[in-house]
Amino acid sequence: MQPLTTLLLALALPAIAPAADFAAFVRAVHQVESGGRVGAIIGDQNRALGPLQIHRAYWVDARQSGSYESVTNLAVATATMHAYLTRYAPAALERENWIECARVHNGGPRGGSKTATLAYSRRVISAMR
Repeated sequence: MQPLTTLLLALALPAIAPAADFAAFVRAVHQVESGGRVGAIIGDQNRALGPLQIHRAYWVDARQSGSYESVTNLAVATATMHAYLTRYAPAALERENWIECARVHNGGPRGGSKTATLAYSRRVISAMR
């Protein structure tokens, strides 16, 4: 991410507790993606599935075993998201940079550089408060 973009993003997004952990991040994504519902939630024009709205390509990239349909289970969806972020945003995950993690979850491997993911990351961070 460009330094100016990082600075502007930091100023534009609400502050969150520094000790926010992955579980809090998952709860926020869950709220934003499906309103906290569980089960076989279909979204994004029939391209996403489950409480965290996982796309099939995302699941494949996360290199999870089992079937794609198992992401309807919140625990499986959470493990899938963790595996995906471990692959595509390991530094952000390690530093608990939930803004960057949200942007990658929403926009793919290069989601952190896509302007379109900024609004999504704002919603996730707000849900973490």
